[in-house]
Amino acid sequence: MNDEQFTHNDITVNGIKLHYVREGAGEPLLLIHGWPGFWYEWHLNIAPLSARFDVVVPDMRGFAYSEKPDLAPEVGYTDTAFAEDIRALIDALGFEKVNIVSHDFGAVWVQRFARMYPERLNKLMLFDPPYPGIGTRWFELPHVFNVWYQIFHQQPWAEDLVGSSREATKIYVRHFLSEWSADKNLWTDDEIEKYVDAYSQPGALRGGFNCYHAVYRGANASGTAPIETSTRILWGDSDSILPFAWSDKIPEFFPNSEVKKIEGAGHFMMREKPDIVNAEIVDFMSS
Repeated sequence: MNDEQFTHNDITVNGIKLHYVREGAGEPLLLIHGWPGFWYEWHLNIAPLSARFDVVVPDMRGFAYSEKPDLAPEVGYTDTAFAEDIRALIDALGFEKVNIVSHDFGAVWVQRFARMYPERLNKLMLFDPPYPGIGTRWFELPHVFNVWYQIFHQQPWAEDLVGSSREATKIYVRHFLSEWSADKNLWTDDEIEKYVDAYSQPGALRGGFNCYHAVYRGANASGTAPIETSTRILWGDSDSILPFAWSDKIPEFFPNSEVKKIEGAGHFMMREKPDIVNAEIVDFMSS
């Protein structure tokens, strides 16, 4: 099965139409994207995992082919808003409990979900997750020079500049996909075009940027209480935006977890090391 054969669906949750891909049967498994992402970042994982699981891969609110609510970021794009969408999605699909795999902003939203609805979560897997133990290291030298985009996303003209043409969108998205991967030449032109299509949807750039607005306005409330859910964390040894060294405090916040270093992987390990990732998911979620 290739990505052109996946089954695409729409569902309304919390008054917002979400697009999602669903394949397979068995225990429910949600794959939650980050930024810059959408369902397609899992395109090398969906088919293999669908042999064992009921795989559901949404575009979250504000992203790609889902609706982009016209709400203030501190209201409509907080980790709580996204966590409530996850809860509403699994309710609408009739799932009592789910397994979740996520990374980047997805990992932030899912941590909030895990703290709000632990009874709905069976097992959790995170890739290179932003988590409270990172603390101020985001903005310490020299790493602060890597997070310029977060400041850029706060600017009122950022969306107009990045969305000024298809080529501008392509240059911007390609930069992060390449820069944050261990192999800078990994992404094919066809894959990049999929991302450009997604981020050329009306409001899709704004939706992604709104997540950063919410953070910088102090609207996220993930909290610091330990997450007791059984968790496996995969961390790429070559992630330049979330270095492996930042995994040092994971046990404080995930007491029932294990951390595995993935050699030769950057920030997008589901694309960089799909066979390893798929095997890790099957092993952990099936054990």
